Amino acid sequence: MKKNIFYILLLFIISFSSIAQHSLNRIWITDSILPIPESVLYDKTDQILYTSLMDGSPAERDGKGSIGKLAPDGKIINLNWIQGLNAPKGMAKFKNKLFVADLTEIVIIDIKQQKILKKITVDDAKILNDVTIDKKGIVYVSDPKVGKIFKLENDIATVYLENLNKPNGLKFIDNNLYFLDNGSLYKINDKKTKQLLAEGMDENTDGIEPIADNEFIVSCWTGIVYYVNKDGSKEILSDTRKEEYYSADIGLDNEKKIVYVPSLFKKTIAAYSLR
Repeated sequence: MKKNIFYILLLFIISFSSIAQHSLNRIWITDSILPIPESVLYDKTDQILYTSLMDGSPAERDGKGSIGKLAPDGKIINLNWIQGLNAPKGMAKFKNKLFVADLTEIVIIDIKQQKILKKITVDDAKILNDVTIDKKGIVYVSDPKVGKIFKLENDIATVYLENLNKPNGLKFIDNNLYFLDNGSLYKINDKKTKQLLAEGMDENTDGIEPIADNEFIVSCWTGIVYYVNKDGSKEILSDTRKEEYYSADIGLDNEKKIVYVPSLFKKTIAAYSLR
């Protein structure tokens, strides 16, 4: 009898351990005044949140887009820090420059001078989305509309990967490029060998942030945020699809374990503590 009780308890412990172990708890949320925030980038060095503000259609060349700045506590500093963009989306920082995906252009911003240095047109691009940069300063940018990931080196843009479905979120870690494509997470090395790490997420995968060794936070713009474990299993941290609270390209303060989630048409950014 005691042995049976022991085995029952053991099975209970194993079953309990397989239940989702992570959660998001909201810390703050801005007022609904941000003109369609698509992406958030946390800058640890300057203690700033950059946000890309489309202020219109995600595919319209209207010049209404901007890059805004917020404090890590959600206080708005300047929503028009950089103006004159079209439909800005993903961002990445390298040294003193901010790189922004803006429809068919990669916009390079000098952070200290607070001005646009140049705009580089990417041939064959239609709606550039996310941006990441490797240790050498080579920029990678995705375009889900054409199924390609482009590479920008020495101000020249070329195709890096093609024949993809809807590549979106990008993150370069060590010598590998991680990218989201149509509900799946992949890793590709410098020899372009592709490895599937996780699948079965909502097909509208958007933002990706590494939270630990081979563990990631993944957002889908339709309103789901996942925790992806090392073994490829997934935990749903948040699902706001019914409320139409879209969760676009997330940012992360990994030291404090704070996830920043922009909601496109609710016009807010919210900060969540990851537990």
